[in-house]
Amino acid sequence: MLNLAAIQFDIQWESPEANRKYLEEVISEYQTVADVIILPEMFNTGFSINVSNIAEIHEGPTVQWMSDIANRYDCAICGSIPTKVESRYVNRFYWVESESIQFYDKKHLFGYGKESEVYSSGASHLIVEYKGYRIMPLVCYDLRFPVWSRNTQDFDLLLYVANWPDARASAWRQLLRARAIENLCYVCGVNRVGTDGVGLHYIGDTAIIDYQGVDVAILKDEITTLKGTIDKTKMIAFRNEFNFLNDRDEFTLV
Repeated sequence: MLNLAAIQFDIQWESPEANRKYLEEVISEYQTVADVIILPEMFNTGFSINVSNIAEIHEGPTVQWMSDIANRYDCAICGSIPTKVESRYVNRFYWVESESIQFYDKKHLFGYGKESEVYSSGASHLIVEYKGYRIMPLVCYDLRFPVWSRNTQDFDLLLYVANWPDARASAWRQLLRARAIENLCYVCGVNRVGTDGVGLHYIGDTAIIDYQGVDVAILKDEITTLKGTIDKTKMIAFRNEFNFLNDRDEFTLV
């Protein structure tokens, strides 16, 4: 079993300190902290392209805060933040445990929202091994690209952290389920609520979905934490009986 806690909240625009303070209060109120705390995309600033004002250095203040949370509560905590790496900027997902920090740079940049004009694209996946689970994190727009999400590395859980607007909420809901079904894995998609600094509105729909596309737990438009437990044993039993992954193609030219 792996216990997940996905925090769906109204991110304060370009206010890292305020967002960290809010999240710390939320986490401190849990009766028991989950194995993994999952935060939305750019949880410290909102989805902003004002990189010169908001980007932190690698393993800067927000990652140090995440490390403190992981140590204090003996858990993993993850989410993405705008990060400066030398002369470029990336939308970097951090996975932080008490004694380790791993990261993944968002591959697919949202051209419609001008993300690709200021951020640089990542080039490789990250597979995290944690408490017997293999976990692959991805960020927002990555959800629309099934080949990048394909289960070729035997992962058990796909994580999508996002700032996915209300206007395209139907796609969010359906694509999360599609990724779970086609990859025979659990999927957790964590979104925000509220209205951001450029007027985009978000209604959440944070969800945990099982390997058959069935909801384990789901939120609507509310500020709260989604808690759910996933069971690898049940997933493996289903894969053993219906192992559609054995028939996957290699996407190579004949």
